Amino acid sequence: MGAQDPAVQRLQFFLSESGWDAEQINARRLELLMADAATAAHPGGVLVVDDSGDRKDGHATAHVARQYLGSVGKTDNGIVAVSTLWADQRVYYPLHVAAYTPAGRLPAGRNDPGFATKPQLAAGLIRRAVAAGVGFAAVVADSLYGPSQTDTLIDALGRAGLPYVLALQPHKGTWAPSDAAHTPVEAAQQVGWRSQRRPGGWQRVTRRFRDGHTETWWAADARLGGWGPDQRVRLVVATTDPATLPERTTWYLVTNRPHPDRARRSRLPAADLAEVVRCYGLRNWAEQGYKQVKHELGWADFQVRSDTAIRRHYTLVCCAFSFCWQAWITDPPPTVAAPTSPGEPRPGRRERGHHQHVHNGQTDADTPLAGHATPHPQLADPGHTAATLLAGLVARAPTSPAARPIHRGHHRPPDQPVPPALTNHR
Repeated sequence: MGAQDPAVQRLQFFLSESGWDAEQINARRLELLMADAATAAHPGGVLVVDDSGDRKDGHATAHVARQYLGSVGKTDNGIVAVSTLWADQRVYYPLHVAAYTPAGRLPAGRNDPGFATKPQLAAGLIRRAVAAGVGFAAVVADSLYGPSQTDTLIDALGRAGLPYVLALQPHKGTWAPSDAAHTPVEAAQQVGWRSQRRPGGWQRVTRRFRDGHTETWWAADARLGGWGPDQRVRLVVATTDPATLPERTTWYLVTNRPHPDRARRSRLPAADLAEVVRCYGLRNWAEQGYKQVKHELGWADFQVRSDTAIRRHYTLVCCAFSFCWQAWITDPPPTVAAPTSPGEPRPGRRERGHHQHVHNGQTDADTPLAGHATPHPQLADPGHTAATLLAGLVARAPTSPAARPIHRGHHRPPDQPVPPALTNHR
């Protein structure tokens, strides 16, 4: 459709000129999610901080400027939004969103009263989540929001008494005596690994994924500067191989959740190494599902310019995201197996009267992402399309359900595109 098409014009008016309040709609969306036992936030989940940047032409649109955009992996003209999402092992959804306004767009630059850094925006969104009654085991975020880049968020969380697990850049240096570790990597190397039989300070951690497979990781409390197992803030390293510390499968994390031996000295709940790894592992939802689905739902496809209209657009996408989960929970797509003979049904089609469902926690790891075709190839079925979008992403959940408790640098790789099968309905 073109910009002058009547349907497009009506949508433009709805976003730009009508009188509805985006904050009220979002608050109502969260109320409904919290009231449903299948999606209600609980203290075993995590509050993930994330941001996304998308290309936008021109400079007339609010918040648009030349800045780093995660979706393309480089600096370009576009818009960046900071968001929070709640996630556990079963479900995840966005909570609140705030567009970032670069200093160059404000009259007084960084001294302008309206300027806020991304960590400052994140701190505000976390306060809103707490006010909305969202429970979580920790705030988790990548190294852009950790102390490697800024102390803004970690200080705000510390003052508020909120638990966190934040990533560090592996080679970010810190002051220390000459014979001590100066970077997270050096701190990990000093833990004392020799072999699986002589692991030193490393402990085996089993990560269980939703498709049923498990991975053996190793985790350890390390020491760097003022961080350590007996300090207010701990440095935890998790890796698939303590001997080589592979870059892609090693996490360097700081957390204020105390070591079990120090629990009496803190108001926050204690966390052993497995719990710290579990919490940060749930952040993978942001990389393996959240960004892909919200962009498929039209996150960056707006043609409005005002701040109010953009915030309304983001709110509608968040509503659509939540509708996807409703479709998944009420009518999950079936497991699809490739036919072994010409006479068998084609993948994605049900035999009449037969309803084969995928049960949470039992999805086949080899199920195609587009595991649920629309009932009629020429008709759009929004409910089943929603389920299709989530099918494989749910199957690749970071870790399996656990009992509820009583590195990414500044120059990040671009977001991974949605597999083509997800868009075959178009």
